[in-house]
Order: sequence, then structure tokens, then C-alpha cells
Amino acid sequence: MKLAELTNYLESLAPLAYQEDYDNSGLIVGRPDQEIHQALISLDCTEAVVDEAIAKGCQLIVSHHPIVFKGIKKFNGQTYVQRVVEKAIRHHIAIYAIHTNLDNVTGGVNQRICDVLGLKDSHILSPKNNILKKLVTYVPKAQAAQVRDALFKAGAGHIGNYSECSFNSEGTGTFKGNENSDPFVGLPGQQHHEAEIKIETIYPVNLENKLLVALFLAHPYEEVAYDLYPVTNQHQQVGSGMIGELEIPLTEEEFLRHVKYSLKAQVIRHTELRGKPVRRVAVCGGSGGFLLKQAISAGADFFITADYKYHEFFDAEKKVVIADVGHFESEQFTQNLLYEIIQKKFANFAVRLTEINTNPIKYFI
Repeated sequence: MKLAELTNYLESLAPLAYQEDYDNSGLIVGRPDQEIHQALISLDCTEAVVDEAIAKGCQLIVSHHPIVFKGIKKFNGQTYVQRVVEKAIRHHIAIYAIHTNLDNVTGGVNQRICDVLGLKDSHILSPKNNILKKLVTYVPKAQAAQVRDALFKAGAGHIGNYSECSFNSEGTGTFKGNENSDPFVGLPGQQHHEAEIKIETIYPVNLENKLLVALFLAHPYEEVAYDLYPVTNQHQQVGSGMIGELEIPLTEEEFLRHVKYSLKAQVIRHTELRGKPVRRVAVCGGSGGFLLKQAISAGADFFITADYKYHEFFDAEKKVVIADVGHFESEQFTQNLLYEIIQKKFANFAVRLTEINTNPIKYFI
């Protein structure tokens, strides 16, 4: 199939618009119309992973972490980033990264951590705002259903566990077309009064173009009247980190052993234990220290994340136990998540998990 078929599907689940400002998710090497037959899944795209892709005949590497974060000014093979990109291009291997956009969606990286730890009733820890908008349009009564359906099919009207959400009110629209008009109802040069339905529905900003195309195609009027409004509400299904609960509370020591075993961690750095049972747990794959206040406010007993610096551990102030399990350890199951997502959608497409441990950190025990 074409590369774009696979990447478009991934972006329907984790839109690029949901990535953080510093990130570089998306197609890094390759062309959307490139033919692909096999994909290799990895947490990181290293030289060894590219060599593995070459050996296995893969035309695509899907990694969680982007190989390129900053602009590259030279290609002289002096850094591993340059060498990876050069080798991929020489061997016609595409590289696609799905990073913080996959972190920030329900069912993404942090949901997988919750699943591995056995946390129930998990939800986004810090929902994002300013990524929703509201569309308002005015339609003749007889065509209201077809316009609503078109908007819903384009992705509008999702609120939590509910779909096809809209508010509809009746009113009267007035208009008068000039001599060049071709009105759906009424006559040019005459003011017309039409019984209309005002349809209001919300949508994520990344779907705006798709939504407007659907509106224009389904709406009967020659000139479509519509309004777009920014919505500052939080999007409960998009955001950073997650929080959930253990079915049965554990002691802190029992929970640490559970985390170490479940996440295959060589070592866990943690703050002072508080002598309290553990039930409510916040998680963030990778560098999640920025979510500490949210974890405390949400009543978490433990905060599982990575990349904590020495002085940052003091910020726990015995309000929560911070447990740094390691960056690779917190995100390693992302590979399996991506494998399952792609295989489920494209059953006849060859997907392979890397056999290389890309963790750059080694432990002397």
C-alpha cells in the first residue's frame, strides 16, 4: 500500500495537531506516495534499527521518538542523527515518528502504562484546552438532518463517550439575492423568509477543513451561513498523563515491587515513602515532572514517570511518592501498542517489532 494510507490512519488516532510545540512527529524521511510492504516498529530510530530494517526488507520504520528534533545544517556523518537519516534515504526507508501526539490521546502511551500496572477507571490527568471549536450553521428544516449527518461523519459532535451531539433550535432566516444569485429557495431580487434550524456542534480544531468541506457539500444553499467560535473548555480525551486506581490497595513496598516487575525496571529512584496504602496512581511516560502539581491535586498516592533531576525530588514534599522508573522503561510498551494498532487495521500488512533494545542507559548492578 501507499505510505500515506498507513500514516493517515495513525494520524486519525493521534492527530499531529495534538503534539507539543517542541515536538517533531510525523513523516521525517520518505514520500507519502511511497509503496510499502513491511514496517518495523521501534521506540527509537537508531543506526542499528535502520540496519535491522534493511536486513528484514522493511520500507518503513515507525518510531515513538523522532530521530530529528532540531534542524540539521550539515550531512557529513558526524552525528548519529545524520547517519540515520543518510542511511535511511540511501536505502529508500521511510521514517515516521508518533511521539507526544500519541502521549496526549486516550488509548495512547499513558493508557498502556495504566493497563500494564493494572490501573482501573483511568483518565487524562491534565486535559488540554483551546483545541475545541464550535460550528454554528443555519439550514432549512427539510435539509437539517442531512447536514447534521454530514458534520457527524466528518468528526463533529463527540463529547466524551457520546457521539452525534448537537443543539438545534428553530428560527426564521431572511435573505435577498441579487441578479447574479441562484437561490435554493425564493427568487432573486425578492426578500425571502425561510423556516430554518440553527445547528450547533463542537469539533477538534484539526478537523476544521474536513468539517467545512462536508458542510459545503451537504448544505443546500448557494451561500452557506456559518460561524466558527473558539471554545476554551478542556478536552477530556486529550492531554498529558493519566491517573487511575488499583482494584486492591497495596502497601508502598508491595506497589514498588509491582512496578519494578511490571515495567521491567532495573532500578526505581523514589522519594521518601509516606507509610500510606497505595490506591490512586498517576503516570506519565517519559519526562513527566511538569505534571507533579496535577498529580498531587488529583490525590495521587504515587506518581510514576521518568527523568527526574535531584532537586526536583524535593518538590514532592511528602504529598505524593515520586517514582522514577527510567525513560525507556516507562515507554517500552509503546512498541507493542503501535504493533497492535497497525496489525488490527491492516491485517494483511507485514508489521515487525524490533529485536533491538534501544535503551542508551545501562546499569551496573
